[in-house]
Parts: sequence; C-alpha cells; structure tokens
Amino acid sequence: MKVPLPPEEFSLKETSPPIGGSGVGVDKLTCAYDLVEQMHYLFVHVVKAKDLPPKDVTGSCDPYVEVKLGNYKGTTKHFEKKTNPEWKQVFAFSKERIQASVLEVVVKDKDFVKDDFIGRVMFELHEIPKRVPPDSPLAPQWYRLEDRKGGKHKLGELMLAVWWGTQADEAFPEAWHSDAAAVSGEGIANIRSKVYLSPKLWYVRVNVIEAQDLLPSDKSRLPESFVKVMVGNQTLRTRIATKTINPLWNEDLMFVTAEPFEDPLILSVEDRVGPGKDEVLGKCVIPLQNVQRRLEHRPVISKWFNLERYANAEGEKKEIKFASRIHLRLCLEGGYHVLDESTHYSSDLRPTAKQLWKPSIGILELGIISAQGLMPMKTKDERGTTDAYCVAKYGSKWVRTRTIVDNLMPKWNEQYIWEVFDPCTVISIGVFDNSHLHGGDKGVKDARIGKVRIRLSTLETDRIYTHSYPLIVLHSSGVKKMGEVQLAVRFTCLSWMNMLYMYSLPLLPKMHYIHPLSVIQLDSLRYQAMQIVSMRLSRAEPQLRKEVVEYMLDVDSHMWSMRRSKANFFRIMGVFSGPIAIGKWFDQICHWKNPITTVLIHILFLILVLYPELILPTIFLYLFLIGIWRFRWKPRHPPHMDIRLSKADAVHPDELDEEFDTFPTTRSSDVVRMRYDRLRSIAGRIQTVVGDLATQGERLQSLISWRDPRASALFITLCLVAAIVLYVIPFKVVALLTGFYVLRHPRFRRKLPSQPINFFRRLPARTDCML
Repeated sequence: MKVPLPPEEFSLKETSPPIGGSGVGVDKLTCAYDLVEQMHYLFVHVVKAKDLPPKDVTGSCDPYVEVKLGNYKGTTKHFEKKTNPEWKQVFAFSKERIQASVLEVVVKDKDFVKDDFIGRVMFELHEIPKRVPPDSPLAPQWYRLEDRKGGKHKLGELMLAVWWGTQADEAFPEAWHSDAAAVSGEGIANIRSKVYLSPKLWYVRVNVIEAQDLLPSDKSRLPESFVKVMVGNQTLRTRIATKTINPLWNEDLMFVTAEPFEDPLILSVEDRVGPGKDEVLGKCVIPLQNVQRRLEHRPVISKWFNLERYANAEGEKKEIKFASRIHLRLCLEGGYHVLDESTHYSSDLRPTAKQLWKPSIGILELGIISAQGLMPMKTKDERGTTDAYCVAKYGSKWVRTRTIVDNLMPKWNEQYIWEVFDPCTVISIGVFDNSHLHGGDKGVKDARIGKVRIRLSTLETDRIYTHSYPLIVLHSSGVKKMGEVQLAVRFTCLSWMNMLYMYSLPLLPKMHYIHPLSVIQLDSLRYQAMQIVSMRLSRAEPQLRKEVVEYMLDVDSHMWSMRRSKANFFRIMGVFSGPIAIGKWFDQICHWKNPITTVLIHILFLILVLYPELILPTIFLYLFLIGIWRFRWKPRHPPHMDIRLSKADAVHPDELDEEFDTFPTTRSSDVVRMRYDRLRSIAGRIQTVVGDLATQGERLQSLISWRDPRASALFITLCLVAAIVLYVIPFKVVALLTGFYVLRHPRFRRKLPSQPINFFRRLPARTDCML
C-alpha cells in the first residue's frame, strides 16, 4: 500500500545558498551573475594548429585534439588531410570533480585501426592563471608540440588558451563540459544552455465582403457559394450565400501567423453542388508580406482581387473570357496581444506592434541554482538515472540550461535576465529529463519532472528570494513529488511611478476592448498560436521540443477534469466564506447569542443613525484598520503549487484515469457510460443552481411586470405607502425602527418566514415556460 507523503513535503522551503547577492562566500561574482553559487571551471580553448607532420601514406594527416584531465577526456572533430586545421572549440572541466594535477592536450591522427600520436602539450594545474570576469579574454598563444619523452622535434605547433574561470565567463555557454563526457555526436548540441525567442505572432483579419460574376460549370443553376480561407494549417469558411452570381457575405475570419511569413493566404470560392460535393469557382493566393498592417482601430481600405479558374487538380489555369472577382478587406492586426499561453499565467501582455510598446518598468533576474532529490526517470546500466535540464519562459524569451548528465542532484548555477513591462505577469520554470543524448528512438519525449510559477506582483522589489520549490506532477497513479528545484529571484523596479501607473491601465491592449474577439475565437486562436510557437521552436538548433513548449504553455488547461471542477468549486466556496461568516455572525447578534456584543452593536447602530455622516468614514476606517492589522501576517514567500488547493491529494483513481484519457476517449464503452452518467448528475446539480439563481432574478423583474396582477398591484401600493411614510417620518426614525426590529430579541421572533419573504417566493418566474 502506497504511503502518502506528509503535507510539509510539498511545501516551499526558504534556503540560504552562498550566492554573490547575499554577501555570503569569499569570492563574489560580478553584479551580473550574483544570484547563483560560484562554480570554478578549467577552460581550455583549442584554436588551431600548424605545420603538423604527415602520418599517412598520402603524406598528410587527419588531425584532432584530445584534452585529458584525470578520468575526463574531450575531443574535437577531426579534419581529413589537413596539416593546418582550425577547431576553435572550448572545453570546461568542473573544479569539484578534478582528480589530477596535470592537464594534457594531445594532437592525434585519425586512423581506421589505431589513432597515431602526433604531439602534446602539458600544463601543471597550479601554474594556470585565473581570470575573473569582466576581465578581457585571455589571448591564446602558440605552444610547440612535444613527443612522449618531452622532446620537440618539428612536431608542429598548437594555439591554446588555458585559464581558471567561473560560469560567468563568456566561453561557458558554448563550451564542452566534463559533465557531458559520456555524450557524443548529436547529443553534445542538445546538452548546452541556449536562449530562444518566440516568433512574432500576428492576427490576420480577413473580411470577406462580396464576389462578382461567379459562373458554375452547370449554367442552368445559380451557385450556392461560400468562401474558404486557408493560412498554413488553419482553415475557415463563410456561410453559404443565397443563390446568386454576385453573393454577399460580409464576414470576419481571424487567423494567427508568425514572422517571417512562410505561408500565404489562400482563398477559394466554392459552390455547394450537393451533399459533400463542392466545386471550386476560383482561387486567389495573397502573400502576407503584402498585407496592410493596422496598429489601431481605423478602417482598412478594401480591395478587389481576381479569382483564377483551374481546369484540374494539377493547377493548370482554365482559359475564360472574363475573370470573377472577390472583394476583401485584409489587415495584419498589430494592436492586439496574440495569446499563446494560458490567460491565467500570462507572461506578456504587450501588443504585437512594437510601436505601441511602453517603456519597461523593471528587470527580472532568475538564478537557477540546483535541484535535490530528483526521481530517476530512466534506467541506465541497471540503475535509475536522470539527465535534468531547466526551461524558463517569460515574455518572448525562453531559456534552457545545460543538461547535467546522470545526476539526481544537479547543479546548474545559471543566471538569466528579462525586461519587465507589466508587474502582473508570471514567469514559468519547468524541469525536464533529456531523453535524446544517446540517439535512440526519435519519438521518445522528454519527461516532465515538474513546474514552478512565480507571479511578479507577489514579489517585493529589490529583494532576493531564495527558495526550494517542490516539483509536483500529477500522474495517472496520483500526485507525486519529483524532487525540489532551488531558485533565486529578484525583481528590480526602474521607476516606481511607472509601475504604479500600470495598475490604472487595462490589462490587455486597447483593441481587445474597442473591437473585442469572442471567447470561442480567442480559444481557437490561442490553440493555433501555441502550435505555431511549438513548431518554430522545435526547428531551432538545438530544438526546444514540442512536448516541452506545450507543457510550459499549459496546452491542456481547457480540458475537462473532475479534479479541477472540484477545486474550482471549493475556491468559490472560499471566496464566499467571508460573507457567509459575516452573515452567521450577524444572525447570532440578531438572536442575542452574546448579549454584550448585541448591546454594543445597538449602541454603534444608534450612533450611526443619529450621525449618518459617520457611516462611510466608519466603514473605510474599519477597512484601513483591518489592513494594518493583517500586515503582520502578510505572506513572506512567493506562492507555489498547492496540492490541497488543486484537490490532488485526495483524488479518486477513476477521476485521474478520466483526466489522463485522450481526446477523443480510448476507454471502453462501459467506462465511458459510467463517466457520462456521473457527468450528467454533476451537470444536473449545476443546472439546478443556475436555474434557481435565474428564478430569483425573474421574480425581481416580475414585481412590476404585472405577470401576477395582484402581486404587482400589492407591490406598487406598498411602494406608494412607503413613499408617503418616508416623506412624513424622518429618515433617522425609520432607520432606528428598522434596525431595532432586525436586532429584536428572540422572544419577539417567530420561526416562520417573514411576510416579505413569503411575498417574494410567491412571485411568478419563467420556469412555467420551460419544456
């Protein structure tokens, strides 16, 4: 039986790593690299060689360089038949793992059986100089090659640079690391840290207005035409127009595209000849580079485009006497923000057009320090292992750390920086297992280890947050802690006035409010945007894989989940818990559960009625005092993944199986029937609650709608009496009598509902008209 982990195992832990920004440690990093622990590396920059002696029968050699330090060995690529090769490659050896006192750089000749030794250069580690960034780069120099006995007999020369440095060195990102000693070939590129940029996304608006002179092949009938528009793999259609050769549609179709524009806009006018049978009446191909770019809500000039007729599927143009035309209004919308991530976790809210961007308000710095207790994700040599790397996404900039090979407690100590344009944004950090270091099946996906989200508005400015975040993943077997990732975060504000001004601005650009898109449109366009981003990043070198991008963008957040529905229900209950608690407290006051408190409320009520000008100041003063009082308990740490809030700690196995089911489902008909019946029962309860709310609203409307003439007559008569009474009797007296009546002693109360409630419940609603 599986023993559940205690709740504290899933909690956030504050840490105190020896980072430069905390003032801990002897050797501080530079200010640009002060959120991570300092790591020392031995860098070897192999530049080139000259005058290498021939080793082959052909009188040439196939040289390469082997850099050896203890048990670690790195090699450059080899050149065929070249005595003056250039490699320009950097090797980095972690000081923590060095178990040697001598560095050996050997030049060898590639051979089929055994590689020939050409020459070598030896360095004593204690004699190698240190370089502290931002010092100038160490200049490489020529070293004469020696034989195995230390002799220098015209073996050629090798240009090298060797120094001690840290991960802040500019040579670090592109260097070969000793951690990757077991990786070779294509896996080397897949192990280095990289920075990626999301493609610039645009909305394409196609307003299909009308067409002229549409001629079907069957001249005896009028066409039932519609327009089909394609951009890449996105296809939308207009409605079918009435039978005419000059149809009118006037419909807006929206698409997503990315710069550089690779796919043109392909438009075809088709005739619905019969069920499932359409005839193409004409086509038009429009390059997106030629489409007008609109930055705000101004009318776009419409244009007429000729429609080409094609004789067959091979694209041969059909000779016709006159061309049909279509009237379009096209534009690339630069005033919208193209949503490519979940709206709840947006990291960027700027419009597409750079001309509309406002100045940055701050800088976000992230230090990815290390991970502890990672779960083994695969088996190697009959033991569990993990090749972990991190991906962080904020705005259009993605960063990927290097992969630490075969280590369940990896240390990255890499630092990255972003510009911040809105404090109400979220940075996402994901940890993954690299499954593509040793070749193998290309269809294998990089496994998810966990994800962390940090909302910038929850951070204090200019403070360094160092915490160990739990990596939590929900599997089909239940929630599981995969380890912890240690991060350091700092949000620096450049202008307090600009940041505070941001809170007065709309969350999205103006076009979202002037010319809003429907919810269905936004969902469809967001899905297409995510597909475009994942496709473009998977084409980078090395690629950021599709499953990684989709996980970071929460591609499946819209899917049905019983667990999420429960979590959202309890979130709503939590929101209403405050008003409900106040209502219960007031009911206790009215029923004199605590006579002293009730008497005090009477006194306060009497003061407010006699001096009504104190009501609003009292309310705001009370809110002010509550805010000051709660300052003592303000959150000290950023929020993190909460398994209790997500209802992941007590989820039913069948609900998990349903959540991880594919769409469309692959389960048996009996399981689907059971889940469908369960969904119907839950939806029935929701339907009842929604219906009850609608009924109460309709009863309010029926007070003066004369649906019930007697009730409406009573109500307007009572309104007339109330108006006369309130005119004659001073408001203070009415307020006092009403308050004392509400706060009356239980001796003067009845258990039956009051007359106003009885009257309201008897009012008609539109439920009588429901089928």
